Amino acid sequence: MLSQHSRYALKALLHLASCNRVGPQPIVSIAAEANVPRKFLEAIFVDLKRNGFVNSTRGPRGGYVLTRPPAEITFGQVIRSIEGPLALIGCASQKFYRPCRDCPDEGACALRRVMMEAREQLVSVLDNRTLADATSDDFCVVPELAPAE
Repeated sequence: MLSQHSRYALKALLHLASCNRVGPQPIVSIAAEANVPRKFLEAIFVDLKRNGFVNSTRGPRGGYVLTRPPAEITFGQVIRSIEGPLALIGCASQKFYRPCRDCPDEGACALRRVMMEAREQLVSVLDNRTLADATSDDFCVVPELAPAE
């Protein structure tokens, strides 16, 4: 099951993807538009920045932007960066393989075969769907800037 952390990260990234040409998005706007608690979102953006998905700028016109075009960021990349492997068990993972301790014959294991098939199906969707695939430019709400004094 996808963790709340990953769900909120994807919602925030989808918001940024829809606002990609508008400029930096303040965390307050992202939290409101993506319906994510601000405090939780602050921690999520630390992870997203560390994993190379977003950059931040400070100041009155500051906020967060994607580091790459939305068409270059897949759901699979984001989920792996937060959750780790997409496979449900270690012996079915391609990128994070580890054998099961209780399995005497991995080649004959029916559980592994089914889990590998499940992983393949999941990977085929998540690694082939980008943020751009899931957004439209109509979604972005340009944040109101406070008048200069």
